Amino acid sequence: MANSIETALYVVATPIGNLDDITLRALDVLKNVDYIAAEDTRNTSILLEKYSISTKLISYHKFSETKKVDLFINYLKEGASVALVSDAGTPLISDPGEILVESVLNEGFKVIPISGASAVVTLLSAIPRKKESFKFIGFIPRVKNQITEIIDENNQENLVFYESPNRLIQTLNVINENLPNKKIAIGRELTKKFEEIKVDTVSNILEYYKNNTLKGEIVCMLYADDSEQKKDLTLEIKKLKSLNLKDKEIAKILSVLFNVNKNDVYNLCLKK
Repeated sequence: MANSIETALYVVATPIGNLDDITLRALDVLKNVDYIAAEDTRNTSILLEKYSISTKLISYHKFSETKKVDLFINYLKEGASVALVSDAGTPLISDPGEILVESVLNEGFKVIPISGASAVVTLLSAIPRKKESFKFIGFIPRVKNQITEIIDENNQENLVFYESPNRLIQTLNVINENLPNKKIAIGRELTKKFEEIKVDTVSNILEYYKNNTLKGEIVCMLYADDSEQKKDLTLEIKKLKSLNLKDKEIAKILSVLFNVNKNDVYNLCLKK
């Protein structure tokens, strides 16, 4: 494999929890490149030690992205090869690397992806969903009105996002204020010993975590609105419009009756 390593930047996916999830190709690349740019050298050292890999590690995280770019570009210009890894999963998916990848491409060098684990795909492969498409937004905003806004804007999408264990309850409480019956999937500690995948309403998930451990990395999918419910709403809007009610009045009434977002009902009213 060593002879097949090119002067290039290899973007290498690493396990999100279970270290046995590394691919054979990823191991070969990490073993044979000249340098590994690691988000956290301590975390990556654990993986390398398990597989007896002694490639030189260089720290490369979000606080040093700009400073370290020239170093890696110079390595490539000297004919060396570099692998980019994050703490877990696939680099650039809510992890550092965008600046380095762009710079490498601008300098005319190849960027070679080495596919593997991703928390997003891992969760999606283990939960039912009628709508195949989804929208991934990385970490959901922290501010209440921003959370509400992004959920309102993507009400018809399967919305996938990351959240930290110490903030998940706060985020769920914001969603629960308007959409307690909204369906959500939570993946926690995926591929690890205490892996947990829950699919339920937001209100039920909140109740569950009042009495159960909430630790580890978390990925969530807020389900798109059910199309059948949309049909029901459309029929009800038609009936209420026949009574000469205003759109805002209709939105207020149906949001309570159907337990849905008032703005979504109002937008439906405008289309009728």
